[in-house]
Amino acid sequence: AMADGVEILVAVGQLEAADELLAQLQDEARDGHLWAAAAALRCTALLLLARGDAAAAVAAATDAADRFEVAGCRLDRGRALLVGGEALHRLGERRLAAVELAAARAVCAELGAPLWLDRAEKELRRASPRPRHDRELTNAERRVASLVAAGRTNREVSAQLFTTVGTVEVHLTRVYRKLGLRSRTELARAVAEGTLDLSDV
Repeated sequence: AMADGVEILVAVGQLEAADELLAQLQDEARDGHLWAAAAALRCTALLLLARGDAAAAVAAATDAADRFEVAGCRLDRGRALLVGGEALHRLGERRLAAVELAAARAVCAELGAPLWLDRAEKELRRASPRPRHDRELTNAERRVASLVAAGRTNREVSAQLFTTVGTVEVHLTRVYRKLGLRSRTELARAVAEGTLDLSDV
């Protein structure tokens, strides 16, 4: 209950009150309570993350997850992995964050914890590296694809790129083939959903 209290206080920005509750939890941990020691570490990670020290939060969350595993507390381990994944994402380590968050999601799904599962899935969507399907495209093809995805007609694209409509059509055909797309609508959807990144065109 104390650990949940710390988490709630952190969520609403009451960090000093969370510190006080964490101190009580740490007292229990010093009495040799395995769960309390792991929970105190997870709460420490939450506070560190709230204060902007994501690197230290990762270390504390990882330690907490390991201790929960030893103690056989699987859901709490999943919650610690979730905090660690959030901290890794904050550090810009999207790939590592996705691994942690996927592990957290798997635990929450297996144990039937819908609230934590929902949170893990949301964080995972935010952290997952976006696939890049544009690597095979030439610069010209990517310029055409970017304009078409933005809703331009072939004639408008040709005028903007100072080329012929026929050349635009050739580029577009190659784009569809390389990316496995069938239409302008699919191209626009891929860009909108983030599975195709043409922002550096």
